[in-house]
Amino acid sequence: MTTQSKRSTSDALAWLLFSAGGVVSALFAPVLLLLFGVVFPLGLLAPPGHAHLSAVLDHPLSRLVLLLLCVLALLHCAHRFRYILAEGLQLKRLRGLITLLCYGAVIIGSGWAADVLFG
Repeated sequence: MTTQSKRSTSDALAWLLFSAGGVVSALFAPVLLLLFGVVFPLGLLAPPGHAHLSAVLDHPLSRLVLLLLCVLALLHCAHRFRYILAEGLQLKRLRGLITLLCYGAVIIGSGWAADVLFG
């Protein structure tokens, strides 16, 4: 396998995760923010009770979905930020360091999210 085909495969995977993160973030994050940041505090809808929310969040599938939302959103952000720095600001000579810092932040953030949700 040549370097170009390895790069194409890793680039394709990075763009796949970028688009998945963008779609998931665009669909679910605004709904959660609207409900828990505006609708429930203003009393437009009756908020779910503590027992109900606790029961929902105690289910492993709910936690897994929240973790997936966090990880994909972080990947989307890291990939976009990486390309803004490398291509937009023309910092191509620092591409390796930028990649390491961006995706390292994803790993740290994902670990923290997993610890909060499952710890």
